[in-house]
Amino acid sequence: MAVIRPFKAVRPKKEVAHLVASVPYDVVNREEAAELVKENEINFLRVTRSEIELPPETNPYDKVVYEKAKENFLKLKNDAMLQDEEANFYIYHLTMGEQKQVGIAATFSVDDYDNDIIKKHEKTRKVKEDDRTNHIITTGAQTGAVFLTYKGIDNVNEAVDKTMSETEPVYNFTSEDGIVHKVWLLPKEYESIIINEIDKSDYLYIADGHHRAASASRARAVKKENNPNHNGEEEYNYFLAVLFPAEQLKILPYNRVVFDLNGMTETEFIDKVKTNFVIEQTDNPSPQERRSIAMYLSGKWSLLRPNENVKATQDVGGNLDVSILQNYLLHPILGVDDPRTATNIDFIGGIRGTQELEKLVDSGKAKVAFSMYPVSVDDLINISDAGETMPPKSTWFEPKLRDGLVVHTI
Repeated sequence: MAVIRPFKAVRPKKEVAHLVASVPYDVVNREEAAELVKENEINFLRVTRSEIELPPETNPYDKVVYEKAKENFLKLKNDAMLQDEEANFYIYHLTMGEQKQVGIAATFSVDDYDNDIIKKHEKTRKVKEDDRTNHIITTGAQTGAVFLTYKGIDNVNEAVDKTMSETEPVYNFTSEDGIVHKVWLLPKEYESIIINEIDKSDYLYIADGHHRAASASRARAVKKENNPNHNGEEEYNYFLAVLFPAEQLKILPYNRVVFDLNGMTETEFIDKVKTNFVIEQTDNPSPQERRSIAMYLSGKWSLLRPNENVKATQDVGGNLDVSILQNYLLHPILGVDDPRTATNIDFIGGIRGTQELEKLVDSGKAKVAFSMYPVSVDDLINISDAGETMPPKSTWFEPKLRDGLVVHTI
């Protein structure tokens, strides 16, 4: 059964939490990260993207980058953070417009991850695993949380609700993107409820953060090998995550832009698309139902619907719209053989809207764009339960957790 544990977080002092908390390391590039911290000496991106303080030619995977992260983390701990003296569960509430979700920040078993009690739905890339593994080992900390979900439990929800109604949050601020972040310490009398009820869960699911989880597992293997007195209770046997009830989550689409038409004219391209799709003109850039994909080409939106040549598959993931697009258009027509490594495609999170797709095509940076209907949380769970993986860049979760609000040291 699933293991959940309280932990002694390293976290910001209350008065500077809004300055320390940062966007996740992997949603900004180097230039964007540098701009975000320009007038903020204690922003946590200085730990998670420490290359921004090094010469521009520095390889982001060089050992010096991880040493700089360690140096910055130690400085930040001394200047702006505190270490809790006792282990806690932390309640993390996010509000983005009408969307509200509340999770439990805790540590979870690496063994559960390795043994598929904590289920995955994405493949990971070695270079990204290497990066975060080196970051964890060098800093001695898991600096960002994995985003987990599960089928909600009434007793857990009640304990969380009581915490929020009966106690004051330790953090309450609105980030520059308008998202409200609140964090509470769970009262000790509710801890056993959380532990015992989550223990009854057959499975937990990674919603976002597969590379962080995989890196925690790899870091544990290194720490274990180097510890002759390993007993399984060390902090490196657990990883930082926030666990949210599935029914509270919202997945946005993950859209695609392709930079060329694989040597075809637009007319030739459209003729090939018609092999597997019915094409209709539309004024709506966002598909309203499954098995429909909006395409932007030459300043116009069209709706693509799979025709009889697109066959249902036995696997769950093969029937997703992102799979249909990949298998019947992107790969055979536009030559995007592996979305993880192909250089003629890019992925645009749904939070940026379809206007970003139009902008990229209209500017000439991209040739064609595809707006997707979002994958559901049920899809994610069903695919995970089936032991399958989704195509890369299938889900975009909002609102996103901030790095640096709770850190797990190992």
